[in-house]
Amino acid sequence: MLDPAIAGQILAVVFFFSILVVLLSGYIVAWTLGGLSMIFALLGWWVGAFDANLLQALSTRFFGVITNPVLIAVPLFVFMGVVLERSKIAEVLLTTMGELFGALRGGLGISVVLVGALLAASTGVVGATVVAMGLLALPAMLRAGYDPKLATGVICAAGTLGQILPPSTVLIFTADILQGANAAAQAELGNFAPDTVSVGDLFVGAFLPGIILAGLYALWVLFRAIVDPKSAPAIVMTPEQKATLGRRVVVALIPPLALIVAVLGSIVGGVATPTESASVGSLGAILLCLIKLLAERAVHGDDGVDHEEKLFWFWIGFLALLLAIGVLGGAFWLLTFLVGAILAALVPVMASTKLRTRFLGTMDETCRATMTITSMIFIILLGATAFALVFTRMGGYDLVQDFLSAMPGGQIGAVMAVMAMMFVLGFFLDTFEIVFIVVPITAPILIILGVDPILLGVLIGLILQTSFLTPPFGFALFYLRGVAPKEVATTMLYRGVIPFVVMQIAVLVLVWQWQALATFLPNYFFRQPAAATIEGGPAPAPAPLPFDDSEADEFL
Repeated sequence: MLDPAIAGQILAVVFFFSILVVLLSGYIVAWTLGGLSMIFALLGWWVGAFDANLLQALSTRFFGVITNPVLIAVPLFVFMGVVLERSKIAEVLLTTMGELFGALRGGLGISVVLVGALLAASTGVVGATVVAMGLLALPAMLRAGYDPKLATGVICAAGTLGQILPPSTVLIFTADILQGANAAAQAELGNFAPDTVSVGDLFVGAFLPGIILAGLYALWVLFRAIVDPKSAPAIVMTPEQKATLGRRVVVALIPPLALIVAVLGSIVGGVATPTESASVGSLGAILLCLIKLLAERAVHGDDGVDHEEKLFWFWIGFLALLLAIGVLGGAFWLLTFLVGAILAALVPVMASTKLRTRFLGTMDETCRATMTITSMIFIILLGATAFALVFTRMGGYDLVQDFLSAMPGGQIGAVMAVMAMMFVLGFFLDTFEIVFIVVPITAPILIILGVDPILLGVLIGLILQTSFLTPPFGFALFYLRGVAPKEVATTMLYRGVIPFVVMQIAVLVLVWQWQALATFLPNYFFRQPAAATIEGGPAPAPAPLPFDDSEADEFL
């Protein structure tokens, strides 16, 4: 008779690979995770390796996931991003920035990188950004004579910056998982009062690596423009376009900058939690949509008067007012101002039949898209919760711990193994699937081995961003393929993203070698300033300690 503990570990291994095989077969992710969890729970109970009474805890865990106050930020940030995309604010930004830099060789590509970073920092929705830039920037770049491989590569890479730059929804879930994993790991190490790992920590920690990544993208475009001028030529602008460019750039930049100031500024300044800042961002997006509708009617009215200069000064004053209210009044007065401004802007919008139809149509599309995206994410999370419970209780956690602890190189070897696993899984699986399946199992072990949880969260964000670009199943490639012209072959997309994948891996290594890139800002803003010293190098790994299976329950 096979020992139940050994039988459970064998079933855990078969369970994990069964999940991968079934997912690759095209079955629905949430039903795959939940259904196979129940099947293997019964098999484990049959061989004596799993206590079926543990399944009674699933309802409590599900309720805890749905009511988690941290995760309330997810639908709010999704809503904010979809409003910007559906209201055409992102489209105006992309068109205007293309004109600003387009007169330079490689300038159009640099504008795509800049717009990708701005949209990432004000929306956090990767798919919408890639599709929007694919529809607007790709035809313009091809008409200007850009190499299709460079054009598609830079659009895909810039669009995925929303994966690492805050307010990334992936970072929200990663932070939530790491918070529980860190608490359990620190308790195993004898530290019962550890620093928490918050969403704000990961948002601020990922900021510098994200900016470095965007800078490398821009440098690559410049390099290609220098060594091969034909691959990234300049575009020609009319005198009329040049005359009004300055005002139009300000008008296009202020809306996303206002959201960035409202969302990230409120977090860094300590006036709002990430969830509160998400509500500020959602209300701000609605207000920007209303203002854009009113501004378009004013600028393109029938009175023959040019109102663009007035609009320019309006946006300057609006941004200054937001800054003043946020600094002097905090989140409460900022929210109060936004609600009052929305009510004031609604009056003229609802009074006009044309504007009312456009606004209500935008809100209807936004709410439907938000509901669809949020439901997809959370149903996957519920299935992953069942997977984590069954896999851990059948002894799979012990196997993973033994495997990572035995890796050559200790801490470095274990981190490399986990990053490599996520990189390979990114060829086939969605980002959220990887986060919900891999992170709860591996994170506590890496923290026990001495990896800073904030550093780990940033590394996970970087490697998962890479998964959006890796052929053959990178989701950014699918998004762009769906809107790219037929003359742009799929092989061009694959070849175009390879340099950017290399750059992302280089930044991953850079962050590991100089860990202060990820930890300096969180330490400076949220912890003791004395801890915020810019010194690189991996932290020494303490000797691995045995991990009691009961501790796993604290973070799953």
